[in-house]
Parts: sequence; C-alpha cells; structure tokens
Amino acid sequence: MKGTATADPVLVYAESAALGIPVNQLAHARELPMTPAVAPPERMEIAQPTLHGLREQMRHGKYDVSKIGDRDVGHGLDFYSVEKERALGQELAAEVEQESKMISDPVITEYVNRVGQNLVRNSDAKVPFVIKVIDNEEINAFALPGGFFYVNSGLILAAENEAELAGVMAHEIAHVAARHATKNETKSEILNLASMPLIFMGGPAGFAVRQLVGLALPMTYLKFSRNAEREADLLGMEYQYATGYDPQEFVRFFERMKASEKQKQSLLVKAFSTHPMTSDRVKRAQETIARYLPERDEYVIDTSEFESVKARLAELMHRKIGAGGQMMPTLQKRNEQDGPPRLEKK
Repeated sequence: MKGTATADPVLVYAESAALGIPVNQLAHARELPMTPAVAPPERMEIAQPTLHGLREQMRHGKYDVSKIGDRDVGHGLDFYSVEKERALGQELAAEVEQESKMISDPVITEYVNRVGQNLVRNSDAKVPFVIKVIDNEEINAFALPGGFFYVNSGLILAAENEAELAGVMAHEIAHVAARHATKNETKSEILNLASMPLIFMGGPAGFAVRQLVGLALPMTYLKFSRNAEREADLLGMEYQYATGYDPQEFVRFFERMKASEKQKQSLLVKAFSTHPMTSDRVKRAQETIARYLPERDEYVIDTSEFESVKARLAELMHRKIGAGGQMMPTLQKRNEQDGPPRLEKK
C-alpha cells in the first residue's frame, strides 16, 4: 500500500487492528495520504481476537477443541514464511545455547522432550519442535520462532506435578502455533523499528533471551499484547486438555506464582514481570475451562516419572551447588512408588 494515492479505509483499519497499531501511526508509517476517521464496525471482525472475539470464534470453529490441528490459528498478517520462521528460530537458538548452560542428563532431557512432544502432537503447531533443558534456577520456559523450545530447570523444580509443567509448556507451544513472535516482528518491520528479532519475543521468553544476550532495551518491547497472551492461554489450555491433563493445574500453578510474587520472591518477580498472571487473567482462564472444555471424569495430574525426574534434577542441582559450598533446601518426593499416571476424579 505504500506510495499509493488512495487506500481503502477498511483495509487500513483491519491491518491496524490486527497489528495492534494505532491507525494514524500506521498510516504515517506506510506514507498513506489518508487517515480515515471511521471504519464500518461490521467489517472490523477480522481484527486480532478480543475476549468477545475469542468466544465468537470458538462458537464458529476456530477455537473448537475438537478440531485441533485442522484449524488455522496462525492466520494473520505475517511477512515470515514457515521456512523463514524456522531459520530465524535456528539463529536465535544458537545464540541462546551459546550463552546458556544446558542440562545434558539423558533421563531428564528425554522426559521433558517427551512431555513436550506429546503436547505438540495435540496442538496446532505446523513446525517440528526441538525441546531442551537449560540449567537455570529461574522459573521459566520459552519457545522461539520455528519451535526451538527451552525449559529452565527452575520450572521443573517449581512445578508440583506433571500437569503443572505441561500447562506452562502448552502455553509456550501456543505462542508458536499462533505465530505471535513473527507477527510481532512483522509489526516492527512495518513501523521501521530496529531490526533486532530477539527483542520482540514476549512473556518469559522475551525476558530470558534479553537476559542471555544482554540486550539493554525497554521492557515494553518484550511483551506480547494482551490479546496474544489471552489467545495463548486459551490455546495452551486446549492443548493441555487434549493431551489428557487437567487444565485447572495451569491456573493453579500461576495462582501460586502470583501469591509468591506478592511475597517478593525475586526469581518469580524477575521471570514473570513481563508475563503477569493477574486476577482478571486467572478469572478468564477459569471461565474458559468451565465454558469450553467439556468436563471429564479423569485427568492426568501427576506421574511417578515426573516425581523421579524432579528428584533426580534436584539431586543434580544439589551436587552442583554443594560443590560451591552453598546450601540447598531438601525436596521431598510426593510419590515414592513407581506406577501408572495418577488420575484424579473431578
């Protein structure tokens, strides 16, 4: 549209809404000679999902949990092909791994990868995922464009059961499935902002990457929009549900993080400062579960394998810290015996 003599006001408004950019700012960036004052409301329905929009689209199939994998949740204005997205993610992943200490224990890495891949198979993601564990005590996980996914050891130790871990992982998988990162980068390119792909990752991802590479940039560049986070919450709980986990565990995990944040526990405040689970967000998540995810008699809450891997990781961290002469709290297993996944009736 740049350089044209005229522009369709509806298209400009639609693009503005989809990108979350004020229409005047978009028109100026695109050098458009018009700045429409009003756009027909009935033609604004293609905007990025609002809470009302999510509900409507769930009724009409886009967010129908029974159609996972056969719906185009990543649709929208995006300059990045899947191939270009994958190449971008690979480049960023190389930087992350160069600056991070990775967990190489095969029992831990195989388990986390298997939990993640099960979620990916029950998602809308169109790219294969590479899932690794970072030796970092911050309670965090982040997925780069193209499916390069990192789980911090701190998140595994903070989770009280496998369903909590799966809930956080599913949320990050949802950001990739909905292509939020490349849409953010597309937005930045339209506005001719600094072309630094790392700064446009949102939530804990943005914070983690910024810390790893030492980017001294305003935190506002590290957030996904509220609508994108809302969509990732919704999709992530659907993926968690479709894999057999109780999506309420995602809510419980973040409620616990929120309570800990109030107590000013630095690791929680630091990791989730760009990714807050507000009271309103908790309420929306609970409403989503009640309205759109049919209740089941049983869900997977925990497994003996999760408890075993968590204890193994805790011991690994204990040996590492002990070598430095520091103390580490002792973690107790909740389930001492091996067996099938623990199911809870609702």
